[in-house]
Amino acid sequence: MPSDLVVRRDHADGPLARLTTTLRLRNERTLFVVVVGIILAVLVLPPLWFLIYGAVTVTDPGPNGATRFTLERFTSLASQRGVMDSAWNSVSFSVLSAVFAILIGGIVAWLAERTNAPGRGIAYFTTILSLGTPYVLYTSAWLLLLARSGPINTWWRDLTGGTGVLINVYGLFGMVLIESLLWSPLVFLLLGATLRNFNPELEEAAKMSGAGAFTTVRRITMRLSLPSILALAMLVFIRTIEAFEVPALVGLPGRIHVLTTDIYDLMHRTMPPDLGQASALSVILLLLVAMLLYYYGKLTRNAERFATITGKNFRPNRFDLGAWRYPAGFLLYFYFFLLIVLPLLILVWASLLPFYQTFRMRALSLVSLENYYRVLSGPRYISLLSNTFIIAVATATATMLIASLTAWLSVRKAPGARLLDQLATTPLVFPGIVLGVGVMQFFLTLPVGLYGTIWIITWAFVINYMPYGVRYSYAGMLQVHRELEEVASVSGAAPVTGFRRIVMPLLAPSVIAGWLFIFLLSTRVLSLPVLLSGPSSQTMAVAMFDLWGNGQGPELAALGLLWSFLMTAIALTFYFVARRSGAGEYGR
Repeated sequence: MPSDLVVRRDHADGPLARLTTTLRLRNERTLFVVVVGIILAVLVLPPLWFLIYGAVTVTDPGPNGATRFTLERFTSLASQRGVMDSAWNSVSFSVLSAVFAILIGGIVAWLAERTNAPGRGIAYFTTILSLGTPYVLYTSAWLLLLARSGPINTWWRDLTGGTGVLINVYGLFGMVLIESLLWSPLVFLLLGATLRNFNPELEEAAKMSGAGAFTTVRRITMRLSLPSILALAMLVFIRTIEAFEVPALVGLPGRIHVLTTDIYDLMHRTMPPDLGQASALSVILLLLVAMLLYYYGKLTRNAERFATITGKNFRPNRFDLGAWRYPAGFLLYFYFFLLIVLPLLILVWASLLPFYQTFRMRALSLVSLENYYRVLSGPRYISLLSNTFIIAVATATATMLIASLTAWLSVRKAPGARLLDQLATTPLVFPGIVLGVGVMQFFLTLPVGLYGTIWIITWAFVINYMPYGVRYSYAGMLQVHRELEEVASVSGAAPVTGFRRIVMPLLAPSVIAGWLFIFLLSTRVLSLPVLLSGPSSQTMAVAMFDLWGNGQGPELAALGLLWSFLMTAIALTFYFVARRSGAGEYGR
């Protein structure tokens, strides 16, 4: 090799050249920080501003009415007994739902991960199927099961000869039962990961000291898993206090109001909608969620004090339940029956009838596929399908693109990237119904005709799911070394080229997982589109909600089953295509 080429190569690979490349990349990324920062600020800050502004201002009547600052809406809320009752109901509902979700999901997780109970695989199968079911459909299935005309109460009256009910689902008990079952699969997944990686040495020491299985679990396993349990309980509590589907479908008919349904009532059941009062109530709920998230952060930050996984090699053991092995296996299969089989059976039965009635032999003469034909041939459902898919695809694509850029800049510690991360995670404090009020306030002031279209729903969804997209992208970005981008820069590639040609292909597994997660969430969530959709921009979740409200349970069952099967097929197809294309190899 000629000596001048050797000198040039040594110079290009030297410390000075590397420092120059690093500084140039740092300066060029600053432009990306500014652009992404503007996008995030435009997305996140206006709903928050208009929410607070609408809560603390009042415009006097008349064409020239002055706008003045006031706190009278908050003082009015504080003096209303109904609002205080709703706040108490929200807290009671959330606490009880979190406790029972942790109890149900925790027992299933311990049996599946740490015991020799048969049927452990059925617990994972149950979780996968349940997570793909829309909340509205799942709640409706339980209402069909437990309503006064449902099979359980009907059979109870036949057995006792009375006229009452065994279970009154339209009350706090019914709300807690359904909500805790909804959240138990997530508890199983997250707590199962903790139990799966539990170092067994301390448990073995307890056994050698003469402690039995249940004593060991109570004195060792439970105490060392306490941070995970508390953090998970706080997470479920936060998400339950934001819940809308169960309180709306179960609570309102039973006259059990919570804060989210009060906000919905102010927006939908008063004419004109009371935006000011809804904004004030939304600010109160937002502050409550922000405070809970603060304590959730403190719980997760202190979890390392309870770490039991060290560098020493170990293999988690399983408790031998002995004679209790088969009763434990029965519980796992009963969990599958409770979460999947029962709701599926009642939905299939309801979808085959012209009007809902409980299981009777004489009802078999009414069985037909008319509801499925109506759903498959109705032009309205084609429009709903199109709206939901466009919103879900646009939301997932836009969210993961912005989130990937944010994670890239944050991991590479670009100047100002910390602010980007804070902006991207701020939407965590927004309950869905609260974000809907803020986005509505914002778009009502703009001179563009987006209100009532699918694009305002997409806008709100992008804000709502941005924190999830950033977490998916951030985890993948940590595995991509900065030297790959530096080599591209030395070769003359611009940062955008390096991001597109190097970072994104290596980030593909995380981006694909995040895209699919956000896509599925966008097709099933109700709290945002129920406020923002117009007559021509409804989604499947809103249509199911309206069908239930109109007493069209059989048509809802047919639509929900077809939609759930379609979403499951899409998820599985997406997964297998990703694996065949080799995207999954990067994440291994």
